[in-house]
Amino acid sequence: MNNIVEKAEYKKLLEAIKERLYKAQYDALKKVNKEHIALCWYIGEKIVEKQQIYNWGKSIVENLSKDLQKEFPGIQGFSMRNLWNMRSFFITYKDNKKMQPLVAEISWVKNVIIISKCKEDLEREFYIRMTKKFGWTKDVLIHQVENQSYEKYLLNQTNFDKVVPDKYRHQAKLAVKDEYTFDFLELGDEHSERELEIEILNKIRKFLIEMGGYFSFIGNQYRVEVGGDEFFVDLLLFHRKLKCLVAVELKIGKFKPDYAGQMQFYLSVLDDKVKLEEENPSIGIIVCKSKDRTIVEYTLKDVSKPVGGSTYKISRSLPKEMKQYLPAPDEIEKRLAELISSPGTKKVEIEEGAGEQK
Repeated sequence: MNNIVEKAEYKKLLEAIKERLYKAQYDALKKVNKEHIALCWYIGEKIVEKQQIYNWGKSIVENLSKDLQKEFPGIQGFSMRNLWNMRSFFITYKDNKKMQPLVAEISWVKNVIIISKCKEDLEREFYIRMTKKFGWTKDVLIHQVENQSYEKYLLNQTNFDKVVPDKYRHQAKLAVKDEYTFDFLELGDEHSERELEIEILNKIRKFLIEMGGYFSFIGNQYRVEVGGDEFFVDLLLFHRKLKCLVAVELKIGKFKPDYAGQMQFYLSVLDDKVKLEEENPSIGIIVCKSKDRTIVEYTLKDVSKPVGGSTYKISRSLPKEMKQYLPAPDEIEKRLAELISSPGTKKVEIEEGAGEQK
């Protein structure tokens, strides 16, 4: 008996020390990262300052690059391109007091990606907060920016504000995009729902990444039985963060109001017959080839189950006409503020040396 107790206590001790070490490691990396970002800011500021005072041109960056690499041969990050990045970094945020502390929360490489690919501060703020919150790697960040996740987050159409509990409403909104990009599918413009489903199954890993990262695949044509009749959900997923089942219906045409009724039926059955007691109520995503936003809005207005209406495409670009549906800047600010209070996974990744972008 004593041996069992001693083993249990030793395990507790080991776990406590490991937790403390991980925290110390995280705190140290976070401090190093802030110092690194501060150095990049300083160098960028000094380059701009001297150019303004002495009217220096490109030669200052070229000379600095050569001299710094000569003086510090073992440190990466002093190439001409990276010094220009530091200059752009300072110019981008020098007049934005709100953004200055945020940039130190992510690595230099990721900051460079954001300032080079995003044109507005609100868009940059979104990707900084999401990178910090969910621990996006460099490759994931690039994918999210190129896939226009910022616009899709702001445009998404759901009834979650009315039917999803406050405690996980915001996370549920993040789980549903207004539009999904399935450019990894080998499909022509004309295809059937079955062909779409089969291609998704063949590329299930990429599909789950596009869905958002917290999804796990349960099954396709998931069978449920009611009153002796069989019904089949196109795709059944599980969202690990929300701890709920997610029913996905695939439609190759335009969104129709009766799709919501079908989805509401599926969600009721899943909650009654499939959902575990400790899990949250199921949510549904109706993915169509196209949709009329007004029809979706009216359809979901009085639906009692949590349902989102999305579209899919095979190419990346967001149609220009969709820009008109983006919220006003004050509404965007409000939604970005929600990202602060919503729980998520925090992670800091530090690049070697002075953060040369690879």
